[in-house]
Amino acid sequence: MTTVDVSEDAIRQTKELRDEFQRFLREYEFGMREVETKISILRDEFTHDHAYNPIEHVKSRLKSPDSIVEKIARKGIAEPDFDRIRAEITDIAGVRVTCSFVADVYRLFDLLTAQNDITVRVVKDYIANPKPNGYKSLHAILEVPVFLSTGALSVPVEVQFRTIAMDFWASLEHKIYYKFSNQVPSHLVDSLSDAADAAAELDVRMERLHREAHGSPNRQLAPAPPRIVQV
Repeated sequence: MTTVDVSEDAIRQTKELRDEFQRFLREYEFGMREVETKISILRDEFTHDHAYNPIEHVKSRLKSPDSIVEKIARKGIAEPDFDRIRAEITDIAGVRVTCSFVADVYRLFDLLTAQNDITVRVVKDYIANPKPNGYKSLHAILEVPVFLSTGALSVPVEVQFRTIAMDFWASLEHKIYYKFSNQVPSHLVDSLSDAADAAAELDVRMERLHREAHGSPNRQLAPAPPRIVQV
């Protein structure tokens, strides 16, 4: 086995880079936790004060270093530094909120973005305008303040809102595309499209039943801020 001598200075620089990258990721972890806390408070308030919980479950994820490096390569970011990564990649931290009904999706979006310490950077409504493959979800890039010992820092967090039916379809679609390495047979693509239509119809029917039983009004998406192109 061949050994390579590494200088103490090289080791020190590598450790410093590792520590800086860990600090960089922690900023997004803290921002993600802030959003999770806000959503948890809204869920508890609805449960205790309104006897209704519009949130089925919440998931969060932080991109791995490998995923960040892959996205840097896909976006063609030359000579990236942490400031450039912050500016160019806005989905390092992500939170997914799964609701019972479409009206709950918009209600949660309204309530979360109405908070005065939240800044809305991007809104993409794939519920009103589904992707060609049938994908539906409401995506938003939200900036939330994180208060560190060095001062306040605004951190972008991608928040996705979707119904149970949308989440089930998206999960199945992801698994199929992963299995076939994105080369999905045409008959499965057609079946996925049909399933997306069926999921949308199920959402409409279940929400209609819920309104008839509880008299819950429909909610529409509040006017969005000026759209910003997502990077």
